[in-house]
Amino acid sequence: MRVLHIVAPGEIGGLERVVQLLAHGQARDGADVHVALVLEPGSSNHALVASLAADDGITPHPIAVPGRAYLRERTAILDLTRRVRPDVVHTHGCRPDVVDATPARRLGIPTVTTVHGFTGGNWKIRLYERLQRRAYRSFDAVIVVSRPLREQLIRNRVPADLIRVVLNAWQETAPPFDRATARRALGLREDAFVIGWVGRLSAEKGPDVLLEALVNLTDLPVTVSVVGDGPERRSLASRARRFGVERLVRLHGAVPDAGRLFAAFDVFVLSSHTEGTPIVLFEAMAADVPIVAARVGGVPDVVSSAEAALVPPADPVALAAAIRAVYRDPVAARARAQRARARLLTKFTVPPWISRYDAIYRLVTSKAPARRSSPVR
Repeated sequence: MRVLHIVAPGEIGGLERVVQLLAHGQARDGADVHVALVLEPGSSNHALVASLAADDGITPHPIAVPGRAYLRERTAILDLTRRVRPDVVHTHGCRPDVVDATPARRLGIPTVTTVHGFTGGNWKIRLYERLQRRAYRSFDAVIVVSRPLREQLIRNRVPADLIRVVLNAWQETAPPFDRATARRALGLREDAFVIGWVGRLSAEKGPDVLLEALVNLTDLPVTVSVVGDGPERRSLASRARRFGVERLVRLHGAVPDAGRLFAAFDVFVLSSHTEGTPIVLFEAMAADVPIVAARVGGVPDVVSSAEAALVPPADPVALAAAIRAVYRDPVAARARAQRARARLLTKFTVPPWISRYDAIYRLVTSKAPARRSSPVR
């Protein structure tokens, strides 16, 4: 099977890491894997390019185009597709879904997309996501990473028979730091009770919900360690001052190898308003750290109340109460964390995940034997 993935990567996040893991796993299984990376001019040294190039079974194809040069981008993808002659073209993210799948269809090649989730936001983002959801109707298969995403797409009039649910998988890429090393890396005191938050500082991730919860925890000796960067960083710092909790919050910014630092936390908090299947949740499970998470998206598919404290989204009072319970009863919290790690290592491994994708590829190619056998011109 020859596969061409198409992605327009930003900073390495959940989507990019799924593409990385999928490409490496498929190459190990013997597929001929190509990845087109649509990049801004001057960004050919993107970390994802280097990671993919390190695998002999993967051929990365950086495509440098300005942000709105969509016709030039589509032409470049068409030329690449003609050269590679893939059996399947697999797009990831709004821009590839809307702009870059069309050339494959012109050439009679089946198209697959993975829906990693929607962020919402300003009118422009909402417009792009509306175009993206409309584009799904033209794909041969639409893979969603959580069950709620499937229901959402059906409401958006994507045919149900196109949709396949495949939860994300996890694989350790580097050994985690121990507690002392992780705390030194983040400049945290050894005796502090640390509430960890890791992710992109954007509205849909809900970092503000954690700050509001912190107002109800000022009687405890807590420190909030926020790892990540994004458009909400400045407003988050301002809000912490307004709430009077600035002294309790450490904004570390983007930190290399953040996935190795979870042992620094006494509890990990996921306070998102919306999610697909968050990779950061897998990292917390792997690190054996107690988890408090908003019950959104694919989170309940990954952990139940036996493995994590689940709270309603956008509810800072409930979030504060769950964090306080971890502080007061660390033994019970640790037991949940151990069950979460055991679940991760049995339910979210890579080989069956790769097999699910392979089965979907074979299904869509079997439905188009004429397209698959005819020469690509």
